Amino acid sequence: MANIDGSHAEDKSAPCTDGDRRSQLVNVAVDYVAAHGFADLSLRGLGAAIGVSHRMLIHHFGSKEALLVEIVRASEQRQRDLLSRLRPEPGLSPSDTARLLWRQLTDPRLAGQERLFFEICGHALRGRPEAAPVLDGFVNDWLEPLMAAEVAAGTDPAVARNRARLGLATVRGLLLDLLATGDRAGVDAAMEEFFRLYYGSE
Repeated sequence: MANIDGSHAEDKSAPCTDGDRRSQLVNVAVDYVAAHGFADLSLRGLGAAIGVSHRMLIHHFGSKEALLVEIVRASEQRQRDLLSRLRPEPGLSPSDTARLLWRQLTDPRLAGQERLFFEICGHALRGRPEAAPVLDGFVNDWLEPLMAAEVAAGTDPAVARNRARLGLATVRGLLLDLLATGDRAGVDAAMEEFFRLYYGSE
């Protein structure tokens, strides 16, 4: 994992501001937490892993709790960014587009980030204040792009929200199943059955 302690810079003519360094620290911290978990995180352990002192983390974030809030927000933003990057190929039917997006979402390289998402959700539901921000947009922030896709495919707007919510819940449930069981074939088969029910004979 790359260190960001400021001992070297790629462009010495453009030194990092405090805001730049803070963003770098958050991004590297999210990578670390995605690989190692959220529950037992300490500033000393995190600092040692990413190449900065815990005092530097306190300088930029004030406390462990404040840093955890930023990690949660950055992790959720990565999830939304992922959805925005999942572009269907022109000419595909809605069901084939959904299959393509499902393959992209279940790429093993995303497993750590998705595992972190579910872990943070669990802490938020248990009332940990630093994890609570993830619940603010847990459903609604994801429905708008899904609803837009439904309407673009010809779904009545009055029905699109319900279908988007059902699709979101199914994807999340099967992603959790995949992380918990590792049964890729079984999860893919369940998703195919969902597509059959959702899209009919298309």
